[in-house]
Amino acid sequence: MFHVVDHPCVKAKLTILRDRATGSKQFRECVEEITAFIAYEALKNLEVETVPVETPIASATGYRIRNDVVIVPILRAGMGMLDGLLRLVPDAKVGFVGLERDHETKLPHEYYCKLPAAGPDSVAVVVDPMLATGGSLAAAIDLLKREGFRQILVLAIVSSPEGRDAIEATSPEVKVYTGCLDAGLNENKYIVPGLGDAGDRIYGTL
Repeated sequence: MFHVVDHPCVKAKLTILRDRATGSKQFRECVEEITAFIAYEALKNLEVETVPVETPIASATGYRIRNDVVIVPILRAGMGMLDGLLRLVPDAKVGFVGLERDHETKLPHEYYCKLPAAGPDSVAVVVDPMLATGGSLAAAIDLLKREGFRQILVLAIVSSPEGRDAIEATSPEVKVYTGCLDAGLNENKYIVPGLGDAGDRIYGTL
């Protein structure tokens, strides 16, 4: 399933991200803020269980998240989305997948992987600002499946039709949530109009 989070605040902050004049500090802040909006929609089906709670006035029934949430940023750009998610789910575990795209073949190459153990209630939340060709994301999803994760969500800020189609073809059961769906990819496999290289803009390595 592919879902575009249609929200006025997301649209406004996306405009800031797209602007080539936006500096790294503001870019990072907007990435975190948009991530929270997308996560709000993506995590609405998490399971909860009841717990007793004492308010200053009386006893009440409260709730806590039952799922074991595992946030998995795809290095390095995905790290920019991590804090936005942890503010919503502070008890989440964090795994890391390092994938880089070969500039000649355009195919992903895995160079690092560190994941918590998957359990029956685990929900892996993969975060990467850009869903371009879908190659890196498909590789990350395959890796998570091999490690035993059965529930996988994806959060992206900007996506392309090509990336959407690639994930729907290889992992139709995975739910993808994104801030927008752009026109497509250029000859260098960058999203158009996109927002440039998210990792470079987050970390100021332009």
